[in-house]
Amino acid sequence: MVCALGSALCFGAATVFQAAAARAAAPGTGSGVDVGLLWRAVRQWRYAVGLGLGLDGLGFVLEVVALRTLPLYAVGAALAASLAVTAALASRMLAVRLGRAEWGAVAAVCAGLALLALAAGREGHREGPEALPWVLLGIAAGVLLIGAAAGRLPDRPRALVLGLGSGIGFGVVEVAVRLLDGIDLTDPALWALLLGGGAAFLLLTSAFQRGAVTTATAGMVLGETLGPAAAGLLWLGDETREGLGGLALTGFALAVAASLVLARFGEPPVAAPEAGAASEPEPEPGRERAPD
Repeated sequence: MVCALGSALCFGAATVFQAAAARAAAPGTGSGVDVGLLWRAVRQWRYAVGLGLGLDGLGFVLEVVALRTLPLYAVGAALAASLAVTAALASRMLAVRLGRAEWGAVAAVCAGLALLALAAGREGHREGPEALPWVLLGIAAGVLLIGAAAGRLPDRPRALVLGLGSGIGFGVVEVAVRLLDGIDLTDPALWALLLGGGAAFLLLTSAFQRGAVTTATAGMVLGETLGPAAAGLLWLGDETREGLGGLALTGFALAVAASLVLARFGEPPVAAPEAGAASEPEPEPGRERAPD
């Protein structure tokens, strides 16, 4: 659980730097699958802090350790704490105004995680259905389709759907880590991990440029929490401590519900200017500007 919470801290901090970089990059095509936007964002120093200096890399290593020792539902809910970290840092670095509801949601996430820490048992050791790795690979490919469709939506729902799609991609990574037993290039779980993680980063960067960082991250939390939790309980043998199933369910629900509150009240940023758009023109000589 310490590793899971450390991973959430790394991911939450990296998210804010990546969001700042995405906003500083030149506007993209508006598509949810914009490789050019990701490339321009990666070249920003803020994104380098989030990726190049190892926040995401360290977070992933800690996540893998947690996934090998805890049920998927516990790791997923712990990673939901990344939204609390993101919200707290965004209020300082991105001028996102958080009110009592948001700070209350941050506290609720922490309370839900405390309940889960008490109730979580050991991870299961089942391999799941034989077709599960191929299903994961198909879901990872579907994440790109979600991004293409979300690019046509208005900014706020666009950010939420893109965040949700990226969360599904990261959820594929979580389940794939549990299925992998070494590196085998013929294993579809390995390709599902690579495709799911890459597609998730692509969608999340697009969500950050024109949407609220808390909204996009909350969608991501939901996507990477619910699916892996269900897979762990149904197919991989994850369990709770004896007699504490209700406590685990309460903690999980509380953490996820608090993420939804942050999604509902997260303030969207000022929209980025469209490519080629100029600032408001000055009035022509001899002509006064009309009052607002």
